[in-house]
Amino acid sequence: MANEEVVLAETRGAVRVLTINRPNVYNALNSSVLARLSELTTEAVGDGMRAVVLTGSGPRAFSAGADLDEFAGLDAVTAQERLSAGQRVMNTVESCPIPVIAAVNGLALGGGFELVLASTFPVLATNASLGLPESGLGLIPGYGGTQRLPRAIGRASAAYAMLTGDRILAERAYELGLTPLPPVAPEELLPTALGVAETIASKGPRAQSAILSAMRTATADAHGLALEANLGAIATGSAEAAEGIAAFLEKRSPDFDQVSR
Repeated sequence: MANEEVVLAETRGAVRVLTINRPNVYNALNSSVLARLSELTTEAVGDGMRAVVLTGSGPRAFSAGADLDEFAGLDAVTAQERLSAGQRVMNTVESCPIPVIAAVNGLALGGGFELVLASTFPVLATNASLGLPESGLGLIPGYGGTQRLPRAIGRASAAYAMLTGDRILAERAYELGLTPLPPVAPEELLPTALGVAETIASKGPRAQSAILSAMRTATADAHGLALEANLGAIATGSAEAAEGIAAFLEKRSPDFDQVSR
């Protein structure tokens, strides 16, 4: 699929809607998707848009995470390059001078959840399910999750989510403060997100940009991201990760005992 098709862009007044368009693989984030997300987010700013709504194609997923086909067999050096590239895309979303609202329907796992965390805030459908299950594959979140999730929901809840891999359902996400709005029916998700975006677009653009800039200054942590990329690279290059990814691709349970002996 060509780059221009893996993410669809549509203009709704002063709002640019970006839709990850790989529904057959639950909108997995491969290199082409990540590159295009970065390009289109930057382009929206240059086009004078006042907000971006980011969503996934189809009813099943916002994004089920990084495309593991691209991580299988990587050594630590190559993995660090790949993880750092993904972090740069998330940083582009997080540092965007206009709000980026994630409209989350269905699954938002791994890199998909990290993309949600990089957004200004999400709006969730009642069927949304968020999580960072990387430890079950012998990996760790590598696109900023270890840094952003604790800031979003607190250290203890974030540690529990990452160490167990348990999913956070929509109502629980609202209770934890991950989303500012109660979950809405799936058919109301995009209209609700667009309504919020249009409200934001009606405010002073310089003020909105200044608010976002001030908030980012208070939470910036480049050292933490560098540490995450280093640790993630080591994990990705390990025998444990090789087994976890192979098991995932072969649709079987991983046998971590065999690689730890």
